[in-house]
Amino acid sequence: MPSDVVAVTDRAFARIAPKWWPGNPGAVLVIPRTHVENIYDLSPEDGFAVWDLTQRVAIGIRSSYGCEGTSIRQHNEPAGDQDVWHLHVHVFPRFPDDRLYQRHGDAEWVDPGRRETFASKLRAALGMPFALD
Repeated sequence: MPSDVVAVTDRAFARIAPKWWPGNPGAVLVIPRTHVENIYDLSPEDGFAVWDLTQRVAIGIRSSYGCEGTSIRQHNEPAGDQDVWHLHVHVFPRFPDDRLYQRHGDAEWVDPGRRETFASKLRAALGMPFALD
């Protein structure tokens, strides 16, 4: 959904994830704008763009969500738990005792209205363009 997008650069964009783990609402995906299946095929230029935006998003999440930290994950190939065949980086808000890694199987799809609350907060914190061309 276009309303999920929170930041766009020439080479990457960030969007609120449509699937959340309990206790970690408003997680974000940072994605290169060009198709790259996994980290093995990522160009240095796109890698920098993704990592730069990931850092900005982590700072924005920490300042606007009221969380006490962030976690970042990226998966490659089936043995590495990759299940979407386009590279993306997960940025999770973290709270004490949220049990993020123990609750992976409890993830749920979230309706756009709930996502928009977090998208608005993060867009304001980032102060970046958020429309995909």
